[in-house]
Amino acid sequence: MRAEIIKAIRTCMPIAVGVVPLGLAFGVLMVQTGFDWWWTPIFSIVIYAGSMEFLAISMVTGGVTPAVAALTGFMVNFRHIFYGLTFPRDQISVRLGRAYSTYALTDESYAVLSTFPRNLQPSGAFVFTVQLYCQVLWVGSGIVGAVAGQAIPPSVKGLEFALVALFIVLAIDSFQNNKDYSLPLSAAVLGILAGFLFPGQLLMVALSAYFVLLVVRYLSPRVDNAMILRREASCQPE
Repeated sequence: MRAEIIKAIRTCMPIAVGVVPLGLAFGVLMVQTGFDWWWTPIFSIVIYAGSMEFLAISMVTGGVTPAVAALTGFMVNFRHIFYGLTFPRDQISVRLGRAYSTYALTDESYAVLSTFPRNLQPSGAFVFTVQLYCQVLWVGSGIVGAVAGQAIPPSVKGLEFALVALFIVLAIDSFQNNKDYSLPLSAAVLGILAGFLFPGQLLMVALSAYFVLLVVRYLSPRVDNAMILRREASCQPE
């Protein structure tokens, strides 16, 4: 088991490059928004969903209703439903460990564990360690950022852009895996329309409309094929 734990930690080392800076930015943003530093680990443990935690800051300070907050959380983290279909949670033999694995499922842990072939699944100790390590990185860096953020003057601006940067990176990465131009174009059009028609509920309306569009495309291959927009590769002489 010790060898599996060490192997899991070494496998997750590259994740720290992305998780730690974002966690630091989250902690700093928390205290600069007006929260006490100790709210940072509470957010990171109770919510534990990076993008949703950033959104939660604006929703709490903006007085969003619980119903809208719950629906937004569902829309933002809807992809986790599909993660769970192939996630090797059943490799953990202890029931409490499987419960924690369900709670701690994130993009980072899924990215690490989804690389294993079906005929060579990781051990339960490996799965549990990967998820625990990812959360320790996130919670720890958030606390450090919150404590250090108290020394940063309020005049420093721009940290709130961390959420926008996160979504831009995720969108670019997703587009690289599926270069269908209709997806970002549809999102842009729906976002612009929601901004004009429902300026007070732009995010909720745009996410809901985009979700409905994706469901329609999934259920109707004819609609999906009609909307696909790919750039044809240009033929160049050798």
